[in-house]
Formats: sequence, structure tokens, C-alpha cells
Amino acid sequence: MPMQPFNEKKPSSLSSQVIRVLAKVSPEGDLHGHALAQAVVNLSRLFTTARATLPLRYLDDPAHASAYLSYFLPVNLSKVQILLGELPEDSGMESSDHPMAVLDLGCGPGTGALALLDWLWHRNPERAKSVSVLASDATNAPLREAKKLWEAYCKEVGISSKGLRCVEGNLEHPLKGDLGKQIVRGGPYDLIIMANCLNELFPASIDPPAERAVVVAQLLPFLAPHGTIMIVEPALRETARALHHVRNHLLEQGLCTIYSPCLHEVACPALDHPEDWCHEERSWQTPPAIAAIDRDVGFIKDALKFSYLLLRTDGRTIVTRSPQTFRIVSELRELKGEKRAWL
Repeated sequence: MPMQPFNEKKPSSLSSQVIRVLAKVSPEGDLHGHALAQAVVNLSRLFTTARATLPLRYLDDPAHASAYLSYFLPVNLSKVQILLGELPEDSGMESSDHPMAVLDLGCGPGTGALALLDWLWHRNPERAKSVSVLASDATNAPLREAKKLWEAYCKEVGISSKGLRCVEGNLEHPLKGDLGKQIVRGGPYDLIIMANCLNELFPASIDPPAERAVVVAQLLPFLAPHGTIMIVEPALRETARALHHVRNHLLEQGLCTIYSPCLHEVACPALDHPEDWCHEERSWQTPPAIAAIDRDVGFIKDALKFSYLLLRTDGRTIVTRSPQTFRIVSELRELKGEKRAWL
């Protein structure tokens, strides 16, 4: 059976609250017009064709920070919210006798935390009021932006902003130092988010995926019994294939199971051929501000593309697995009167 039947889901879109908050909160050295468009082009190049030159602390650069908050944050926020909608109902986002606990590792300017807060507000406001988020990044500059966005959203909807704690730390060794103490103190977690973070760790390692798998493995014991680790990565072949290797390392050790997107626990078949990789493409309603930048720079951001893993330790899966269960991994194609899709 298809995981997502064609034409049955509306395009993802930003909430009015998020749009207003992003319009109000400006990073230091905020850019506009042509300067902003050029900054978006420059950062996009660093994320894609010039990844080898991407600075570790790129968000410390005011131009990069402005481009990220104005263009890339709304896109990545929507990706996280799509995956929040894929989680089972017992993931801590519904009614519970304890506040929802979340770790956002490699949070940048708080993309994952803001996505969750907005998601909860529109589906369970009481959970939004009580959620506790520990957000961490390697430098303080993005953490300042994360705090500003969180506080602005809380003010927008009229709730307390005390639910966010920010801590600077070494993301390659998250259990060391103050970050490690905070992680231990804040667990167990209903959700651990690693959004566009994992691919930036251990860039000079002989085997980056193996090192990254160790980081994920260190976090698994801090999940609540019903908890999930959400890993979101770019849809590029390089980053997606690296994530496939991370997946294989974790499954080989029997440390967790895949809730989605995979329908099996064997080695990823996308790695059989060097030109193959697996990623998502979900429809998206482009916000006016993003559309304006697209017109200036010649981009087309009408869909959300990403690679991801939802990991759990309870063995739960998005559907009951069987030889008759399939996931559609391509667009529906009409060829000579036939409708076809890759499974």
C-alpha cells in the first residue's frame, strides 16, 4: 500500500503566527532587497555546490544569519512540522500527566523548537504552554536568535516563554561538559530533534557516518519509552547517502528501529549503486516573502526536499510491515496512457 496516497494531502504551509514572528524578529545586521537576495544565493551555494567550504560557525556571520532566518528557516521549519505530523499519537504531544520534554541538538536559530511550539499551539495549546525544550548549538550567536524567536512567538500567542533553555556545547561530544549535564538533567525526552545538524559533524573524519552514528547512539538512552529521535538532513545525494550509512550503523548494532521512512531493518538498498539516494519531496505553499526572494534570485521553492529518519527504541513502525506494504518513492507519472510510480 502507498504510504501517502497521491493528492490526499494539502500542501504544507506556515502559520500566520510564524509569519508574523519572522517579520518582527530581525537578526543583527539584517539585510533587505538585493543585499538579502545575494546573501541567500551565497549561503545556498555553501549548502550545495561549495559544501566543502561551509564554515563551522557560519551563523556567526551576520549576512549568513540574515539569509538563514529570512529564507532557510521557514523552509526547514516546515520540514520539521511535516515529520511531527508523521509521529504516532502517543509521542508526548497529546494529553499527558507530565510536560513534554524535548532536546533540540544543533538547533541553530531554534528552527526545530519553533516548529514544535507552533505545532503544539495549533493542536494542543495546553501542551504548548507546558513544553520544556533544551536547545543547544556550538556557538552562542544562533542561540540568541533562537531565544528571540521563541520569546516573540510566546508573546504573539500570549503564553509564558519560560519553556526554552539554551546551552552552548560540543555537538560532536554532547554528553561532555555543561551540555552533557543539561541533557542528563532534562531527560527522558519525548522527542530529540537533529535538524540539518548531523551532516555538519566530523567533516574531517575518515568515516563521518560512523562517528555521527556514535552521537545518535549516545542519545538513544535518553529517550522516553515512547520517544523519537527525528533526524532531518538535506536532500543532496552526498548528505542523504551519509544518512543512509548512519542508519545502517545503528541497525547493525541493534540500538533502535526505524519508525519511518523505511519499511524494513535490512541494509539500505539505495547504497547499492553510487548514484542512488533516497529523499522526500513534499508539496509546500510558498510564503510571499520566500516567493519574492525566489523571483529575485531565480530559485523555485515550491516543494520541500529532504532526507530523514524517525528512530525509536520500542519497535513501533509507521505501518504494519508485510510483503504487501510498499512506499511510493516517486511522483506519479503518466506514460502512454499508464500511471506509474516507483516503489
